[in-house]
Amino acid sequence: MTACIVGWSHTPFGKHENDDVESLIIEAAKGALIDAGLEATEIDEIFVGHCNAGFSRQEFTASLALQASEDFRYTPATRVENACATGSAAIHQGIRTIEAKRGRFVLVVGVEKMTSTKGAAIGENLLRASYVKEEADIEGGFAGVFCTIADNYFQRHGDQSDALAKIAAKNHKAGVRNPLAQIQKDLGYDFCRDVSDKNPLIAGGPLKRTDCSLVSDGAAALVLTDVETALHMPKAVIFRAAAHVNDFLPMSRRDILMFDGCEKAWGQALGDARLTLDDLDFVETHDCFTIAELLEYEAMGLAKRGDGARAIHEGWTEMDGKLPVNPSGGLKSKGHPIGATGVSMHVLSAQQVTGTAGGIQVEGAKLGGVFNMGGTAVANFCSILEPLR
Repeated sequence: MTACIVGWSHTPFGKHENDDVESLIIEAAKGALIDAGLEATEIDEIFVGHCNAGFSRQEFTASLALQASEDFRYTPATRVENACATGSAAIHQGIRTIEAKRGRFVLVVGVEKMTSTKGAAIGENLLRASYVKEEADIEGGFAGVFCTIADNYFQRHGDQSDALAKIAAKNHKAGVRNPLAQIQKDLGYDFCRDVSDKNPLIAGGPLKRTDCSLVSDGAAALVLTDVETALHMPKAVIFRAAAHVNDFLPMSRRDILMFDGCEKAWGQALGDARLTLDDLDFVETHDCFTIAELLEYEAMGLAKRGDGARAIHEGWTEMDGKLPVNPSGGLKSKGHPIGATGVSMHVLSAQQVTGTAGGIQVEGAKLGGVFNMGGTAVANFCSILEPLR
């Protein structure tokens, strides 16, 4: 790969009552420019990751980035959408611009404003990331889709409620250390394991509220450049690999418990980077639901098929384990403003490998993996990041 991250910014995730998509984009874009030490006139192209799916009336958002500076006027700007992998898809567009030598500096902003939408509409919007011809009638919307996946996994491999509760508890414990996280509270295993008024079953189960990621507002941004330029920048994180794999949209055309697209993306990224999973110091993975993180353990090769629970039961994915997973708190604790998620994962991973992640820092981290997916392992993006020098 020839692209590097040389600056970044990240708003807190959560409920931004006084912000809209525009103000979130502006805040993140300005922050990334300042962090990279650049002027707006030096940016050659802008990509805005914004899923929207009905969350905002402002559907055409690419040029909102120009609101961050008068000097952005006439800079090419494009909105990118790929369900929950929207942010990573926007980054990939930026990488292509750099690799094609069509620009020296590219700004990528990921954003979403979700919390001003009412509950029923949120569910309907999220369901658009499924194959609506077959999956729109599943009870509970997109959460119901993952309940179906969990139920099928339980039928094949046994009840994994203990493992899912441990994943939720792990990620909430990590979120306490992340000042950008939406929920900075250690909920504990017992609360995540037990069905209660505050933690009810959703969509008829087997997943509970604590198994679900959060409805969030927020934005993140980063600046990309080529290696030669990055060598002269104050900091630089190189893409050792960046893989993108798409699978069939209908779950009926796949063994949904295999997460084949995730497996293919990880295999391609690790192969391109000439690494194995054992070489990585941490992973930020797409825990939209705890069952997704469990399946991703298996798809990335951390555990055998049907044995993903071993990774959490034996502590492999804890902060002090052999492969810390979601030291940021993940989507589960940090939040999941859809268009911002992929950019956020890359920003926080860049901080990890540069030793600037603060309270969520994995000691000695130099190689990190990022997995961001759209839909039910349909759009699969995997990156391997390391410091350029």
